[in-house]
Amino acid sequence: MTAHPAAVSCFAALLLLVGCPITTSASLMASAGPPKPQITILYDAFGKDSAMQKDWGYAALVEYGGKRILFDSGNNPEVLAQNAKAKNIDLSKLDFVVMSHRHGDHMGGLAYLLKVNPKVKIYAPKEGFGVYGADLPSNFYRKDPSLPSEQRYYGGTPPDVMRFGSAWPGANFQLVDQTAEIASDIHLISLISDKPGTLELHELSLAINTPDGMVLVVGCSHPGIDKIVEAASTINPRIHLIAGGFHLVVASDADIQKIVTALHDTFNVQYVAPGHCTGEAAFTALKKAFGDRYLFAGLGTTFALSTSPN
Repeated sequence: MTAHPAAVSCFAALLLLVGCPITTSASLMASAGPPKPQITILYDAFGKDSAMQKDWGYAALVEYGGKRILFDSGNNPEVLAQNAKAKNIDLSKLDFVVMSHRHGDHMGGLAYLLKVNPKVKIYAPKEGFGVYGADLPSNFYRKDPSLPSEQRYYGGTPPDVMRFGSAWPGANFQLVDQTAEIASDIHLISLISDKPGTLELHELSLAINTPDGMVLVVGCSHPGIDKIVEAASTINPRIHLIAGGFHLVVASDADIQKIVTALHDTFNVQYVAPGHCTGEAAFTALKKAFGDRYLFAGLGTTFALSTSPN
């Protein structure tokens, strides 16, 4: 039986007279407000959470300014699905995704992500023949007009821009090849590695300009964590927090100490939350240098982006 509108109105008036507030679904949503600024580690090979599966790779949910951002997608789609479920995180509800670089342990989970959220915007590094798709001007190759047309690319009349496919056809990739602000106070740092083994690898890092300073979320830091911090410092010299992989997993003690000194002394980084490819020896060195400003960031950990993230 449906209540008469007049009766509902009278009942509401009575509640107000006796001092009982009326709570609507809209007011409940308004009171909840945007999610707290925080990072949740969804994929890594170490941690305390027994409900989540450890695996080599990296993924983190970053929440800031009302935005929900997935940074990288880990190594395996089934593991990403299991870990998201364990943390009660719905990856169908994201504002956008950032893929740091093209290595499999950071993009392997895309199959699950695209299953539950096929149209989400995905920022990815632009490379000449990259797995995320790409394009190049047709003048990138040398031409020889003396050849007969059947021996020439496109019969000698190539398109001005040559477009190349993606490993995920239909995905909404937005390719990035320079540092840019993609939302209010949310930037992508675009750098290219000059290191042996990853020479010319393009990598994106997430840089959030908070009231406390820059918060950096890094995938593997192949261009060098020091170079990423230096680039972020041009936006805001105050570096509040760095989370993610520092790529020191096979570095010598001397090279580790060089980076630790740069972060602690040169750049005056306030907090570090290292994970993934940072390496166990580097965990120890960073913990020694930063003390209680070193944040444990194992699988399943959630920490705030506030003045004291602990």
